[in-house]
Amino acid sequence: MFSIYILTFNEELDIAPCIESVLQSARRSKVDTDDLDIVVIDSCSSDRTCEIASRYSDQYPVRVISHRFESHGKQRTWMIREVETRYGWAYILEADERMTPELFSECCGTVNNPEHGGYFAAERVMFMGTWIKHSTQYPRYQMRLFDKQKVWFSDYGHTEREECECSTGHLKATYPHFTQGKGFERWFDKHNTYSSNEAKETVRQLRSGKVNWRDLFFGKTEIDRRHALKDLSQRVPFRPVLRWLYMYFVLGGILDGRAGFAWCTLQAFYEYMIVLKAWEIENLPVPTLDDVLEKVV
Repeated sequence: MFSIYILTFNEELDIAPCIESVLQSARRSKVDTDDLDIVVIDSCSSDRTCEIASRYSDQYPVRVISHRFESHGKQRTWMIREVETRYGWAYILEADERMTPELFSECCGTVNNPEHGGYFAAERVMFMGTWIKHSTQYPRYQMRLFDKQKVWFSDYGHTEREECECSTGHLKATYPHFTQGKGFERWFDKHNTYSSNEAKETVRQLRSGKVNWRDLFFGKTEIDRRHALKDLSQRVPFRPVLRWLYMYFVLGGILDGRAGFAWCTLQAFYEYMIVLKAWEIENLPVPTLDDVLEKVV
């Protein structure tokens, strides 16, 4: 078996469906729910997330632990290193993702006879009630199942990158990721924050980073090629427009219908926010207190 981390922050609408997806997947896989180990890592939510999650602890092996959020990489590494779990292997779920019976069964079989220390799983992005299959570069893999002694995470932009002291593999089963389940307003709020972090990473890359051209063209995995492409994209002029054209026509977002058009447009807008904020960091330094006082005088 394996433990399951669920990462949350103000997820009162998603936390119950997420936990239920684990319970139902276990039952469908003929695994006793008493053998589960579900740990909700909450980033000090201000809504009813913890209250709702805690209701499950009376009947199921569900724990809720609050920890102040610093960054995606640090939060994941903290929970891996500091939170004791029932099993040595763990799977990471975010609250707006769902476990499936097929994925659960494959994880059980994998940890019983592992060939690698970590495994990537592909997400199916669900947006406006539609699976955005084409413009999300499906299959797009994320590190999800791993031996806790061999994998941790570092920060990269608004998100994280896996660090592995082991070989890695890929799971066949996929998982749904409901990116817009809490409405467009929440989407804009989150991506406004994300774009600020991405802008800082963009500036860092432009100042001291480099592109791994070998991985870009000859990377052994989709993950290696995607990481290299991300580093290259931060140097390309007219990034927002090029991203929209690439996602909509090259990747085939046009085949995803109305939801595909909206997805590509929002992603291009998100890219433009990053560009603007990176320019702001480079060209409009934050004024000091002395500057402000000088203007007042």
